[in-house]
Amino acid sequence: MTIAKADLIEGMAKGMAVLESFDTERQRLNATLAAQRAGITRAAARRHLLTLAHLGYLETDGGYFWLAPKVLRFSGSYLASARLPRAIQPTLNRLAAQTGESFSAVVRDGDEVVIVARSGTLRMLAYGLHLGARLPVHATSTGRVLLAAEPRTVFTAWMKGRQLPRLTAYTVTDARGFRALVDDVRRADYAIAIEEHELGVHALAVPLRNMQGATVAALNVVASPGRLGREAMERELLPLLLEAARELRALL
Repeated sequence: MTIAKADLIEGMAKGMAVLESFDTERQRLNATLAAQRAGITRAAARRHLLTLAHLGYLETDGGYFWLAPKVLRFSGSYLASARLPRAIQPTLNRLAAQTGESFSAVVRDGDEVVIVARSGTLRMLAYGLHLGARLPVHATSTGRVLLAAEPRTVFTAWMKGRQLPRLTAYTVTDARGFRALVDDVRRADYAIAIEEHELGVHALAVPLRNMQGATVAALNVVASPGRLGREAMERELLPLLLEAARELRALL
């Protein structure tokens, strides 16, 4: 959404930038680090950190700050009220009960994908595939499905000058190779990522489209190599995902 500059509250934007500075790489920040990450002055970062701590969104020892449980109110409210997770959850439950595997619905947020609904066995939770988990878009089957749904001009702009981090020995980091992979996903209308984000994890994803044909999310299943390889996933699970996507279209 684009709005006029006069309607923007810059203080709120800076405060949110400070809050978003906390992630799995940097769980504890002082004013200097927060300023660097948010792109603001140290004095401004310090005021925002103190304000967020006063409001209960951060905890502090006086020098460093870290996220407080109160920040979960945002995700909890979204998951409780957003139409997408509620519409998809019964289908995920059915697929998990039918196959014994773990299924998720995922949306894109910039360079990451976010799990907004999931169902399945607990054995895959060790890989961080929990509700609300954020994963790199380039190394995931869901990320590739969502990138493939973008107009080619948008995808080309996203790729320009981009470095693709290597997460495992199998992660595709070559720009030309990655573009070819996304082109393959456009043609096939599904994506498979074999141990590219996490060793021991195979993932298969298909797009979830609404009645207007727009891709609003991705539906995926994860399995360990010892249970299902690429061919078995395509043979046994891909038809289930495609059928579920067709069923969900009217609800999205």
